[in-house]
Amino acid sequence: MYEPIRTRSVHTTTGGSTSDFPHRSREEELDIQLAGHLAALLTATDELRALAPSPDLDTAADRLAEQVARLRGGRAPVRAPLTAAHPGPHPAALHRRAHTLASRALVVAASNADTAVAILTAERMDAHAAALEPRELASR
Repeated sequence: MYEPIRTRSVHTTTGGSTSDFPHRSREEELDIQLAGHLAALLTATDELRALAPSPDLDTAADRLAEQVARLRGGRAPVRAPLTAAHPGPHPAALHRRAHTLASRALVVAASNADTAVAILTAERMDAHAAALEPRELASR
């Protein structure tokens, strides 16, 4: 009734096999995503350090940098010098952004069962929430 198809489909890859391109495991993909969230959190932390230096933020930045380097196979994250920060963002806005970034990293760390990062990001969420509380109460 119908004539069989005699040519290759246009939807078939040229090699015909799926091993022609590299694949990453779920864990590798989560590591990449987690490193990105932590690098963004590190940037926000560095911006806060430039506006209001504190030993707590210095320690947090060092711990975040260590975790990013671990997830990236030893490559240290690129960091802006503290003097390069510009006075544009308000500290409360930076704390809110850092809290949001830490919560995103916490979700990915939990998915990847990365306990060290989960603890670190939970601590950062608490620290940024505590930094916001006095400002939030004063604005009411």
